[in-house]
Amino acid sequence: QVQQVESGGGLVQAGGSLRPSCAASGRTFSSYAMAWLCQAPGKEREFVAAISRTGRNTYYDDSVKGRFTVSRDNAKNAVYLQLDSLKPEDTAVYYCAAGRMLTINYYEYDYWGQGTQVTVSS
Repeated sequence: QVQQVESGGGLVQAGGSLRPSCAASGRTFSSYAMAWLCQAPGKEREFVAAISRTGRNTYYDDSVKGRFTVSRDNAKNAVYLQLDSLKPEDTAVYYCAAGRMLTINYYEYDYWGQGTQVTVSS
């Protein structure tokens, strides 16, 4: 089992950048695919990005391709999400999640953090 704690959210103007981080506990971190998911007020949770166990493969939702970058450091048990060219519609709580399989389906990730708020002002 793995547990995650997110940090690094905040308030930024449109066009700005943020880099949320996810610190994971547990000795089996490198055996999990990791994903970032988000939930805006009044909306369902959505897939944002995911990265394979080794970091070799990544998936992105079409809405964030070219603007967001997911990465991981298995030596530090950490996952990162670089958010560039932010838009007001990116405003949401961003969650880090772990799963046994790399997938774009948010419901297939088993372990979730508590989330970090990202707010983009226009």
